[in-house]
Amino acid sequence: MSVASQRITTDPIYVPKEKPNVLDRFFLRYIKDPRDLPFAYLCLRITLLIIPFAVYLFVPGMFRWWLAPVYWAVTLMLHLSPFILMLHNTSHRSLFKREYKWMNHYIPWVIGPFFGETPETYYAHHIGMHHPENNMPEDLSSTMKYQRDSFIDFMQYFLRFFGGVLFELTIYMTKRGRTKLIRKMLIGEVGFYIMVVALCFVNWQATFTVFIVPFIFTRFMMMAGNWGQHAFLDPSTPENCYRNSITCINCFYNRTAFNDGYHISHHLKPNRHWTDHPLEFEENIETYAKEKAIVFEGIDFFMVWLYLMLKRYDWLANRYYQLPGEDLSKDEIIAMLKVRTQRFDEERIRAFLLPAQ
Repeated sequence: MSVASQRITTDPIYVPKEKPNVLDRFFLRYIKDPRDLPFAYLCLRITLLIIPFAVYLFVPGMFRWWLAPVYWAVTLMLHLSPFILMLHNTSHRSLFKREYKWMNHYIPWVIGPFFGETPETYYAHHIGMHHPENNMPEDLSSTMKYQRDSFIDFMQYFLRFFGGVLFELTIYMTKRGRTKLIRKMLIGEVGFYIMVVALCFVNWQATFTVFIVPFIFTRFMMMAGNWGQHAFLDPSTPENCYRNSITCINCFYNRTAFNDGYHISHHLKPNRHWTDHPLEFEENIETYAKEKAIVFEGIDFFMVWLYLMLKRYDWLANRYYQLPGEDLSKDEIIAMLKVRTQRFDEERIRAFLLPAQ
C-alpha cells in the first residue's frame, strides 16, 4: 500500500517539483523556503489584478457603482482567505531571505490595506498577544466569557474588538514593555486612517469600495473565524491547546487557505510550516484522541461559526470526526459540544488570573 493511500486527510502537503519552471527559479532566489512558492505567486496575482483594479476606480470619471460588487467579489470572495493566511504564515515565518528582508514589508504594508488589514496590527495582535495568551483571560480575543452559540454574545465580542482593539492592545503591550510593537502598530493603524480620510476627499466612492468596506468585512470575518477556532473549550482545562482549539480536516478551505483548519497543530507549535499540519495530525491522531480534541471533517471555522449562530448542533454532529477509540452517538456528540460552548463565569475567569497577579 502506498503512503498516499494510507493517508486519512486529503489536505495539501509539500511535494517538490521535479522541474521548477523559469518563474519558480526566479522566486526561489529570493524566498527562504521552496514550500512557500504559493505565496510568491499569490503576491504576483494580487499585484497584477487587484491593485490595478483599485487604482482604476480612483481614476477621475472611471468609477461606477456596478464595479463595486465586482471589486468585492474579486478581492473579498476570491482572494481574502488566501491573503489573510499568507499574512498569517509569513508573520510566523518570514517569506524572504535575510538579504532581502526589506521585501517582507510588501505583504502587510502594500497589499494588506487593500484587504482591510492595517499594517502591523495583525502581527502585534496575533504574534505579540494571542499566541502568548492562548485564548486565556488576558487574551484580548479570548472567547471564554462568552456563550459561544449566541449571536448577541458574538456581536458584543466583535464590537469590542472593532472599537477597542487599538486601545486595549496598546495597554496590553505597554504593561509588558513591548514598545517596538506598539510603535509599529500605531504607525500602521493611524497611518491607515489618515490615508483613508485623505482619499475620501479625492474620491469617496472609490475609497469606500477599496478600503472602508474591506476593513469592516475583514475584521468581522477574522473574529468569526477566531470564534469558530476557539468555540469549544474544555471547562476543566481551557489552557490545553487540544481542548481550547479545534481542527477541521478535508475541506475546501484548507486547499485555498494553506491548511488553516489545523488550529490545534498551529497552537501546539506556532511556527510549524503549513504544509506539515496534515501529517502531524495523522502521526499524532492517538494523542488527539487521548486529549479529547474536537475535529470536524468537510467544514471550516466559518461554517462552525455559522452553525453555532443558528444553534444547529445536529449539523455540527454530522460533521464531527470520530477519533480512534471514539464511538459516540449523535446525541452524545451534541451533548458534549453544548457543554464546551458554555461561557465561563467571572469567578472562574478570575481564578485563572490569580497566578499572574
